Amino acid sequence: MVETAPTRSDRIRFTADVVVIGARPILRLPQDASAQLPSRGQVAVAGEMNGLAFEAVVEPDGMRGHWLGVEPGLALAEGESVTVEMERNDAWPEPQVPAEFEEALAETPAAEGTWGDITPTARWEWVRWVNATKNPQTRERRIEVSMSKLGKGMRRPCCFDLASCTDPELSKNGKLLGLS
Repeated sequence: MVETAPTRSDRIRFTADVVVIGARPILRLPQDASAQLPSRGQVAVAGEMNGLAFEAVVEPDGMRGHWLGVEPGLALAEGESVTVEMERNDAWPEPQVPAEFEEALAETPAAEGTWGDITPTARWEWVRWVNATKNPQTRERRIEVSMSKLGKGMRRPCCFDLASCTDPELSKNGKLLGLS
């Protein structure tokens, strides 16, 4: 099967109101926009938000939908409308790796070797799994397990729901806060 780059007809267009959870402004994708994405999990996208170009990873909301962080260049308040035009981006951006995870990689050459060999999509999964907890002991244990598994050549973490919302500041029980 040959995969082609997205065309203009692959663009997803929607308008959504800014929702602030904690201090983070986000957009909940309308269900019809979310349904156009190829996965119920994370999806790399590129496009424009109120005319400002962006590249991001759309996150799952835990209810078969998605959410997207508001671009920092857009100073928008809760309830303001945002127009988004985006398409799937096959070139995934690199995830922001937690400092303690980077330190553990530097101390574990076999894990660092696997890390350097896996795709950005797989790196997003490892970072997402480690970040999916507020508990410092659980986070530390997940980093240890990550180093062990990566050191053995495992390319992906296992056994967590890729369609759940894993940001502990924005979710509870795998669902984006404010969803029923």
